[in-house]
Order: sequence, then structure tokens, then C-alpha cells
Amino acid sequence: MWKKGFVTVAFFLFSFLVINESGSIVEYVAFVRGGDAMETTVRNAYLIREPSVDPARLSPEQKQLYDRISAEAEKRRIEPIDARVDPVWKAIPGLDGEEVDIERTFRMAVQSKKGSDIAFVVRPVAPKINLDDLGAQPIYKGNPHKPMISLMINVAWGNEYIPGMLETLRKENVKATFFLDGKWLKNNPDVAKQIMAEGHEMSNHAYSHKDMSRLSEAAARDEIGKTQQLLKDILGVDNKLFAPPSGDYDQDTVRIAHDMGLRTVLWTIDTVDWKKPPVGSVIRKISARLEPGSLILMHPTHSSRGALPGIIAEAKRRGLAISTVSDTLSPNRVQTIGTPPGF
Repeated sequence: MWKKGFVTVAFFLFSFLVINESGSIVEYVAFVRGGDAMETTVRNAYLIREPSVDPARLSPEQKQLYDRISAEAEKRRIEPIDARVDPVWKAIPGLDGEEVDIERTFRMAVQSKKGSDIAFVVRPVAPKINLDDLGAQPIYKGNPHKPMISLMINVAWGNEYIPGMLETLRKENVKATFFLDGKWLKNNPDVAKQIMAEGHEMSNHAYSHKDMSRLSEAAARDEIGKTQQLLKDILGVDNKLFAPPSGDYDQDTVRIAHDMGLRTVLWTIDTVDWKKPPVGSVIRKISARLEPGSLILMHPTHSSRGALPGIIAEAKRRGLAISTVSDTLSPNRVQTIGTPPGF
């Protein structure tokens, strides 16, 4: 019994020493597993905080390193951008800033091999004003300083073209947002489940494709609410986005959706694919207007199915990430390849 107690005490003493040295229990777990602590540390998820670095107690060599990191941190700081209401584009999302975590960077530099490059650890700086602070406002685009776009695919018909679109999205490793008409969802649950199984975002396109601005408040709530419930019941989705059918809405529509916990989303660029334009003209139109933050509207049609590879290729050629509407509207910065995520 005493041996077991001794082992327990010894283990916790050893744990304390390791944690005290490395600064976080996350790093300790990585130490025990033999892994790299940096791979297991998550953003601001420290269970035990490291003691602050006191520059006055550093050796001359360490102080020089600390000052060098501090000076570089000033150069690397990126200020956050607040969300705002634009007179034309309405609600424009905010964007995180970025700053160097000086103390984490310093600790890593001290532990690294002499002469090696400094690995700067960065962390986000949140905007003071976000979309939620703007109230009931429609959204037409993401932040123009965020190099990301979204494909918003409104589905009320055209099942025959969905497999081809999914194949292209899968091949290109692109996630889109599908806004589903409630009647369509009710009649095509298996197709909807297939779309969701491939990792795409599923959102609300009202129930029966009516002009929302012409409806009474009760009817508008019914159109939105029925589809919202179907998304929950059939797909298990807690959706936060609403795309009004045909882009028809008024301020009451936006307010009602907002009251129901939904952001009203329109588009930046419309393929107008329901007019059956040639594939080449769709690609040229999107390419001419494509910019960071663009929300591209399409439907499961022959034109959009054919244009999808070209649209994706053009976005990638310009260095634009392609993700869901929720991702594009979030304040999170786009992580570039080779850049470690902030903590």
C-alpha cells in the first residue's frame, strides 16, 4: 500500500516539475506521449498558465533575444478590422488582427538550437465590433481583406446535376454552402444527406420559394421556421443562415430572420444560371468580378455544373481560399501554408 502511495506522490511531483518547466499541462501530455508539444497545443487552451517572463531577470544574452523578438513583434502586428454597415453592401464582417505572442515565442527560442531561425508564435486579436453587433442587416459579401470566397448553391430543383457538382467539389477539395428549399428537402432527404455527408454546409432557403417581401409576418415566419425544423429533424443541423428565394426580401424579412437567430445572406455575384447561359460565359462573368469575400450564387443547373471547375480554378489561381459561407463571414484569418496557427 505504501509503495502505491509513494509511486503516486512521486508521479505528481514529477508532473509538477515537468509542467513547471514546460509551462502547460498540454505540453506535459505531449512529453509523456513522446510527441511534439506544438502539435497538441490549441489556441489559448492552457490549463496551467506559464509564469510571466521578467526581462529584468534575464541574462544579457536572453535579454538581447527578448528585445529582438519584441521589436519584430511590433513590425508583424496586424490590426483587427471592425464589422461595419456599408451603404451599398450592407453588413460587412469584421476580421481578426494578429499579434506575436512574445513570451511564447521567447520560450521556444530559448529552447531551440543556437543559430536556428526564430519561430514566431502568433495569436488572433478580435475586432471590437462583429456582425452580431450590427443587428438585423443583410449580408452580400465577406470582408474584402480576407482572401476567401464561397459558393452558395440554392437548391429547389435540378437533382440531375447535383452528382456532377458534388464530384467536382470532391475532386477539388472544396466545401460549399447549400441553401435548401424546405419542400425539396422534405421530398429528397437522401440526396440532402448525401450532400451533407461530403462535408458541405446545409442552410435555409425558406419552404416553398415564395417572395418573402409579399408575405405577412406570420407567413414569413412559417416559411423560414418550417425549413429550419426540417434541417434539424432530417439532417440534425442547427443552421444560422437564411437565403431568401429569388433574393426577394425587405427589412421585415431580415428582422424576422434575425429574431429567429438567422443571418440573411444574399450574393456578390450571380451566375444567372437559370437562364441557361453557355458555360464559357459563366466562367468569364465570374472571373471578371471575382474578389476576396465574394459569395457566388448558383443552382444545380447544366450551366453551373459545367462552369464549376473553371470557377474554382480561377479562384485558386488568384490565391483565394474557397470555403463555406459561414467560414467566409467569420472573422477568422485565412491560414496560409507553412504558417503555424495562433494560440
